[in-house]
Amino acid sequence: MSKKSISKDSHTNWERIKKMKDEDIDLSDTPELSEDMFSNAILRLGGRKVPKRKVRINILLDADIVAYYKTLSGGKGYQTLINETLKRSIFQHDLETIMRQVIREELKYSAKPAPNE
Repeated sequence: MSKKSISKDSHTNWERIKKMKDEDIDLSDTPELSEDMFSNAILRLGGRKVPKRKVRINILLDADIVAYYKTLSGGKGYQTLINETLKRSIFQHDLETIMRQVIREELKYSAKPAPNE
């Protein structure tokens, strides 16, 4: 995890955060991820925006993976399903990492008494 804070006012106790387990974070009020969130997402690698176009590649996949996606798609568009699954996996991971960092900072901040108390 990066020690760079999302908030300029953060006074995160990184030692406390490092000791926390994912199970210790209450995500009950966190909204479910929707397709709309992913459709509006912008992928950046190394700080640079990745263009939204397709690139032709050759890739070897396990036969059972291809059969699974062909069955899901009815034989047509299975490559699109594979592409969407990979894309969702990337965005899900990045979004979860950011959300966990924000929640940890908020938990730490909300546990700290206000200066005038």
